[in-house]
Amino acid sequence: MRPEFVAYDEGRETGARLAKGEFDISGTGSTPPILAKASGLPVIYAAASTPRPTNGAILVSKTSDISSVADLKGKPIALVDGSFLSYLLAKQLEDIGLRLTDIVRQDMSPNDSLAALRENSVAAWVAMTPHLEQVLVSGEFTVLARCGTLIPNRSTFWTIENRGLTKATLEDFTGELKHLGSQIAKDPEKAAELLSPFGEEAERRAWTRVVSERNWQVDAADQSLLREQQEEADTLFHHGDLDTKLTIYPVDEGDL
Repeated sequence: MRPEFVAYDEGRETGARLAKGEFDISGTGSTPPILAKASGLPVIYAAASTPRPTNGAILVSKTSDISSVADLKGKPIALVDGSFLSYLLAKQLEDIGLRLTDIVRQDMSPNDSLAALRENSVAAWVAMTPHLEQVLVSGEFTVLARCGTLIPNRSTFWTIENRGLTKATLEDFTGELKHLGSQIAKDPEKAAELLSPFGEEAERRAWTRVVSERNWQVDAADQSLLREQQEEADTLFHHGDLDTKLTIYPVDEGDL
């Protein structure tokens, strides 16, 4: 394969970008393919990473009087809404009998979220890698809850039927991902440098830690992945983030 990498900042736009033909296949968190399917796009899953239990967490200021997720009821919370962070927050709230409508979501970029938490204009921030590792070094914040095993939090690699990729192409793509994963595991510092284009030392150190600690195994999409996606879609529907109940799992093996 001779792939061309296309960089873009907003994972929530992936479905629309695929539909416009800006690229043929994508790698995102677990939520964008669900949002794409909810918008009517015919999503096809190619592969997924292993679970990422440390990739997201709810942070509060150490000076805050918030000591549990229950204390967040009615309070503003910063996050990239519509990402896996919404799913993480939903599951954390479900565990104590609350819903997303019981808190006030503030859709903010990571930098704006950090500023808002420092200024106490939000009660908590649902943060993701590498920002999570970067800000914890400062000692200003406490982890209220982590992903852990509550959600799988996989990277997903997917396309839509409109792009016309064959099953053989998807298999080749997955094979290349596996090879790339092994290369990253062998040289995490090189990968961290590539992920830190502006050369900032704090960012590079954070990425080095993230890359070194992550399992870079990638597997072809299977029924277990679709089952996880179905559970996430059901959760988002229950919380009112999806207007329509989706059917993702099960599918015929030949359609994977």
